[in-house]
Amino acid sequence: MGMFRIPLRISNPADGEEREIMVMPDTGSFYTHLPESLLRETGLAPTEIEQFELADGSVVERGIAEARAAINGRTVTTIVAFGTDDVEPLLGAYALEGLRLTVDPVNETLRPAPRPRR
Repeated sequence: MGMFRIPLRISNPADGEEREIMVMPDTGSFYTHLPESLLRETGLAPTEIEQFELADGSVVERGIAEARAAINGRTVTTIVAFGTDDVEPLLGAYALEGLRLTVDPVNETLRPAPRPRR
């Protein structure tokens, strides 16, 4: 199993301004973390400040905002965190759940989530 990247189209819900970026699916990250410069290119600006605990245990504050995320013909409104411009772009669990996708690390792909059972 390895880490893999997939294309994500991220857009501003207000005007549809869109950019594409390669992201690594990360079910251990709640929100999608993208470089601040890319998010600002779409016209997004932080609407709130949130604290995040990094892998090394340190805590940082980052802006968050709502954005549209699209992968493989599926689109959802999600929350994105404004990372530093050298941040590894991560597709978080919140967006994955909204897009109804699961991570298949063996085949290095995303798959449609199983249909809910009653």
